[in-house]
Amino acid sequence: MSEHIKISVDEGIQRVQIARPDKKNALTFEMYAGLTAALREANENDEILVTVLTGSGDSYCSGNDIQDFLQNPTADDSSPVLAFAFVHTIIGSEKPVIAAVNGVAVGVGATMLLHCDLVYASPDASFQFPFVNVGLCPEAGSSALLPALLGHHRASELLLLGERFDADTAKQMGLVNAVVAEVEAAAMTAAERIAAQPPEALRITKKLLKSSMRDNISAAVQRENAHFLPMLKEAEAKEALSAFMEKRKPDFSAKQS
Repeated sequence: MSEHIKISVDEGIQRVQIARPDKKNALTFEMYAGLTAALREANENDEILVTVLTGSGDSYCSGNDIQDFLQNPTADDSSPVLAFAFVHTIIGSEKPVIAAVNGVAVGVGATMLLHCDLVYASPDASFQFPFVNVGLCPEAGSSALLPALLGHHRASELLLLGERFDADTAKQMGLVNAVVAEVEAAAMTAAERIAAQPPEALRITKKLLKSSMRDNISAAVQRENAHFLPMLKEAEAKEALSAFMEKRKPDFSAKQS
């Protein structure tokens, strides 16, 4: 288990904290494995009724750790560094999942929220889907979920421009339930109310809520993965990721010939 994933269980509530504040909670191989294990434990443990996901410091999750990403190239669909195993697990979660977004949510830090059942954000939280910016395509089923939630034009704005937006904008778009100063307290209050509900009724209700989109999401994830892995090896992504690490503007002019 990763030292950067902190897990506790109390009165039916599993609290999972991404605890790497010095790196804005960027995810590594081990951290993906820790998150995946926590969600699988929630599914299998009858004592866990609901999971609360949160971050630490000024961030919820800033996406992949680019250095770890570049040093550990991926080879297959099960690689946790690409969040594939984690994404499949959160999509298949049988228990309610609540996110307390305490700060920056970028990349997979933002797409994982699309699979949570309730999302609360602090006033200084921000969100970004910057896949095109780094020469990649959307992941975690976001190419299907965002148009379904927001409509084509708004989803295109978020995915094609890849710009950061604030918590109030996320609330207006319906990506978060509420913007609250004490964000984790709000999430825990909701979790307590859920934990007091009949467990089987919760499980079936969540299953029914997800059923209409389940096939579309699974198909979208497969389509995205089929493009994502090859794109990682292309010149655009290599230039974009290198520019990010070197804190410079990427130059795609020589990559288009």
